[in-house]
Amino acid sequence: MITCKARRLLERAECVLYDNLAAHSLLDLAPASAEKLYVGKKKSAHAFSQEEICAMLIERARAGRLVVRLKGGDPYLFGRGGEEAEALFDAGVPFEVVPGVTSALGVAAYSGIPLTHREHSSAVTFITGHDPEKIDWNRTTISETLVILMGLTTFDQVAQRLIASGRPPETPAVAVRWGTRPDQETLSGTLETLPGLIHERNMKPPATIIVGDVGQLRTKLAWYEKLPLFGRTVVVTRPREQASGITARLRDLGANALELPAIEIRPALDATALDHAIAELSAYDWLLFTSVNGVRFFLEALDRSGSDVRAIRGRICAIGPATRDALAAVHLKADLMGEEYVAESLLDAFATIDVSGSRMLLARAAEARDILPAGLTARGARVDVVEAYRTAAPDELPGHAAEMLDALTPSDWVTFTSSSTVRNLAGAAGISRLRRVRIATIGPVTSATARELGLSVTAEATTYTSEGVVAAIQGMA
Repeated sequence: MITCKARRLLERAECVLYDNLAAHSLLDLAPASAEKLYVGKKKSAHAFSQEEICAMLIERARAGRLVVRLKGGDPYLFGRGGEEAEALFDAGVPFEVVPGVTSALGVAAYSGIPLTHREHSSAVTFITGHDPEKIDWNRTTISETLVILMGLTTFDQVAQRLIASGRPPETPAVAVRWGTRPDQETLSGTLETLPGLIHERNMKPPATIIVGDVGQLRTKLAWYEKLPLFGRTVVVTRPREQASGITARLRDLGANALELPAIEIRPALDATALDHAIAELSAYDWLLFTSVNGVRFFLEALDRSGSDVRAIRGRICAIGPATRDALAAVHLKADLMGEEYVAESLLDAFATIDVSGSRMLLARAAEARDILPAGLTARGARVDVVEAYRTAAPDELPGHAAEMLDALTPSDWVTFTSSSTVRNLAGAAGISRLRRVRIATIGPVTSATARELGLSVTAEATTYTSEGVVAAIQGMA
């Protein structure tokens, strides 16, 4: 969880000092040029002392840089934010504090436990379990709900002290590890039984413990763990700049969606042919677009030229809704689109249209199937196929792929949205790693490539889009 203001500041940051419990995905919000420095603390494993952290904040701020101190949860609730703010004040460094979503609230909501409830609790106490000896447990009896942070390893002592101070042993108690994340783990018990369950499960920090009658409401209100893809890891192999949509949808369904771009979109090695086509744009009767990237690089070439969209005289054909929407974003409407989002379907769409003598421009990837241009040429059209862009395997793919795939289980998924993503990932990680997991593809062409490489396809989209891939996985859940 992150506030809108925190996001805006991260997007402008020149330096980010981040903690162990701050989600690493948030670092992607910061500019690539920003310094990202880990200053986290685990039990008996501190990257830097608190004094060193304060000194680094002061030094970087005095150098005129926009510094973001990224903490997990809220900086003023057991986050030592107050100490760091005091240090900045004493050093004469201006600062602001952006409230966060503390785990005490976020974890409760994601585990289905309202901390207050008209029939169960009207008072909440937040407690650090770091050192049970320092807490006056008798004072906690006035609060119906207790939220204990950093108390997993000491909960045996905490539970004993709470019972000794008057709490009934049968009081509901729930421990939640990695709350709000796809690997959230929950243990429900009582003050008497939860310590044993923690040891039996060998639950490790970080965890939040909630004690009180509100814990029993979890049986009704635990919504997050009921999401259809909760507990499943799904690897997305789309290009990084195009992965956000499918990744967000998978996370909405509870999946641990990991981005592993197996393909990179790069400019054409030689844009001369595309530039010449743009110069003759008014001569084309049809513009054919078979991908969002084709639209993107066509428009970039148009911007480089002395012309603009007014030079387009011909009709426009788009392979599917994503390509159609990319055109619509620049106020160009597709005149023709196939029922299915493959080249064969586009040929079918042209079946009732006389293309004899028509001049067509197909701006596409350097390597692509020739079914569409060959079919249209056979019907009498003149098709100019020009390289608008090319695809390649990212340089860092081999190392990242092996590490990520080795961590998957047989119930996890790898998604493929093109034949190139299959070939590139198989070449980088090896077929054996991909045989251990479930595979979902965007359609029959991609499935055929996977099978040619000796892979089994568990799910194939019936609608050949990213949304179709997600639906195919959900259908197997």
